[in-house]
Amino acid sequence: MKIDLRSDTVTKPTEEMILAMAQAEVGDDVYQEDPTVNRLEEIAADLLGKEAALFVTSGTQGNQVAVLTHCVNGDEVILEAESHLFYYESGAMAALAGVQTRTLPGERGAMNAVDVEKAIRGNNIHFPRTKLICMENTHNRAGGAILTPEQMKEVYDVAQKHRVPVHLDGARLFNAAAALSVDVRALTKYTDTVQVCLSKGLSAPVGSILAGDRDFIAEARWWRKKLGGGMRQAGYLAAPGIIALTQMTGRLAEDHTHAQQLEKGLRELGLDVAPVDTNIVLVNTASRQLTAVDFISRLSDKGVLASDFDEYVTRFTTHRHISENDISRVLEIITSVLEESPLRL
Repeated sequence: MKIDLRSDTVTKPTEEMILAMAQAEVGDDVYQEDPTVNRLEEIAADLLGKEAALFVTSGTQGNQVAVLTHCVNGDEVILEAESHLFYYESGAMAALAGVQTRTLPGERGAMNAVDVEKAIRGNNIHFPRTKLICMENTHNRAGGAILTPEQMKEVYDVAQKHRVPVHLDGARLFNAAAALSVDVRALTKYTDTVQVCLSKGLSAPVGSILAGDRDFIAEARWWRKKLGGGMRQAGYLAAPGIIALTQMTGRLAEDHTHAQQLEKGLRELGLDVAPVDTNIVLVNTASRQLTAVDFISRLSDKGVLASDFDEYVTRFTTHRHISENDISRVLEIITSVLEESPLRL
């Protein structure tokens, strides 16, 4: 069996989740009559410090419903240049919401509040209207980097000053909270809306949560339906989500420890590794003249799966199914790949 470090999306539901799915009490969620979905949304709203929450099919759907609810066609959204919303959501903001994106360079995924304020449009008929600012925590392409509460507050304060709402793509937000040893509400307090994934490190088989105030969620529910996201007996999917939120967040530090173990081993091999905050490790093999695609192919041949992030950058993501012994084995395999490479300097 291969050691799969491509993503924490490959996690399988726990036995308790599977049992909960089989025993879930269900109804028609489009009528808001599914008691298990309703319970998931209540739990999520409370955990995230918001008035209400909405169960959506995926993180991308949650983010796009948020943009559609906050904005109208022709508005402008400010976000970091390598954010998931901009980089990995198939151009959905343009295709679905008809909004213009204004991307700002970040430092390890964090936008500078001064840059954000400069980017907010003035009252001029030549300009689009700035209607939303988006942040991402943890930041995927920055290697699972954390935005601290202080960094988030700086951007949020600017947004409040200019009366622009803030949406947080918090797909791995509980990883950030675990690494900082804070309640997740210490991070969501600097947002108007937030999306969190249940199907990554939290191990639910499917789904995400979008949370905000009651009026926002009522409108978001309409957009979810318009996008085909209105589900019927969705309690079968919501049941493992309840377990994800109530039982799985506490174990995320274990994934971070394994990522740090991998980081240390890669550095000892002389490889260029980005700082590791959470469960994502980015390694650059340019010094070995080994492209990410070639590196990943050789690893796969030996039983390790990873993802390419750039020409020479490979991503490894730890999760519930990865053990300390797995990481040791991965390092052995990487060592052998480097030794066999004819391009090694």
